[in-house]
Amino acid sequence: MGRSPCCEKAHTNKGAWTKEEDDRLIAHIKAHGEGCWRSLPKAAGLLRCGKSCRLRWINYLRPDLKRGNFTEDEDDLIIKLHSLLGNKWSLIAGRLPGRTDNEIKNYWNTHIRRKLLSRGVDPNTHRPIVEGVSSNITTISFEKTQEDKSSSEESFSYSNPHYRIPDLNLELRISPPFQPHFEPVKTEIGLGNNHVGDSFLGFKKGVLDYRTI
Repeated sequence: MGRSPCCEKAHTNKGAWTKEEDDRLIAHIKAHGEGCWRSLPKAAGLLRCGKSCRLRWINYLRPDLKRGNFTEDEDDLIIKLHSLLGNKWSLIAGRLPGRTDNEIKNYWNTHIRRKLLSRGVDPNTHRPIVEGVSSNITTISFEKTQEDKSSSEESFSYSNPHYRIPDLNLELRISPPFQPHFEPVKTEIGLGNNHVGDSFLGFKKGVLDYRTI
């Protein structure tokens, strides 16, 4: 179930407040205090919504309200508090006596934002605005500087004769592994004296003659 309305809106006045209504509201709050805003309009004899009475009192009729323009000190304090609290206007108003949250919010949107932008400061992040770069996005660039580019191009340029890359022969050939060549050892065994001789059983050195067998 939703929250019930604070008053019977069918029998309430809307629009600008009259001086008589302001006087009744001021007199009732001075005599009884703020109390419950839901029951205050009926007790004060006002045909107004309780929310309307609260906003009228807080934003316009409170005796401690400051009138007139904001000072430079107030501007600096609002900027500092906004950098810490963001758009929490009620908390900011609590640190500026006599100023309301709605008043500060309107003043921020109409004056302070423009002041920060004219100074080159982003009113949302309170950081300097970089031209051509969004202040809400952080980018990392790996682009080389002009000096790095020139040195890199000089080192690896194909047109530079001092750094020409040699032609590569990519033709592949497969061959058996290299084996050293050894001359065979010729040994002739002689009879009787067991030494190397010129012949053995009719086989002469280096020549085979079957007729002598």
